[in-house]
Amino acid sequence: MGTPDWIGVLRERASDVVAVWRAVDDGLLAFRRELRQRVHDGDAPRILAQQEAVADALAEVLAGLPEAALRAPGGEEDWNVAQAFAHTTAARRFLARAGALAAKNEWPDPPPIVTPGVPGPADATIERLLLLLEKSRRSMAESAVAITGHETEPCPLEHPLTGRLRCGEWLLWAGAHDMMHLEQLHRIAGDA
Repeated sequence: MGTPDWIGVLRERASDVVAVWRAVDDGLLAFRRELRQRVHDGDAPRILAQQEAVADALAEVLAGLPEAALRAPGGEEDWNVAQAFAHTTAARRFLARAGALAAKNEWPDPPPIVTPGVPGPADATIERLLLLLEKSRRSMAESAVAITGHETEPCPLEHPLTGRLRCGEWLLWAGAHDMMHLEQLHRIAGDA
C-alpha cells in the first residue's frame, strides 16, 4: 500500500514535520533523534512555515466534513471528532508557547503541568473549530518570533510522553502531534 496523497502533498510543504511524525512509530529515541537533527538556531521561521502548511491541511479536511461527522468517534479515547480537533488546536498553542516562554526567560513558577489527553468541547461546530485553528496559528506565529535564535536552548517543560525538549523542538513537535490527528481526520473522511 502506497503513501496516501495527502501525506505526499504535505511532505512537500512540511518535510520536517512529516519526518518527525513518521519517527514517532520507531520509539522515543528515534523520535528525539529526528527532532534534534531538524532543529537549529534560526530555524523557527522555517518550522513555522511548515506549521502553516499543516494548519492548511487541518482546515481543508475539516471543511470537507459534514457537520454531523463532528459527533462521530474522533479516533482518540472516547472523544468525538470535534473534541479531537479542538484538542489539537490547544496543543498547538500550548507546546509552542512553552518553548517561547523558555526562550524569553519567562518560565512561570510554579511551572505548567502537562496533562495529555484533554479533549476539546464536544459540541463545537466547524465554524468554531476553524476559529480555534486560527487562534492557534496566531499563537504559533507569536511563539516562533520569541523562539527564533533560541531554538537549541533547553525548555524546562516536562511532558510525560516526550520528556524535555529544546525550545525549537517544541515548535516542531506541535506539528508532529497535529499529524497524528490529521491522520485520524483523513481516516474519518475516508482519505487514508
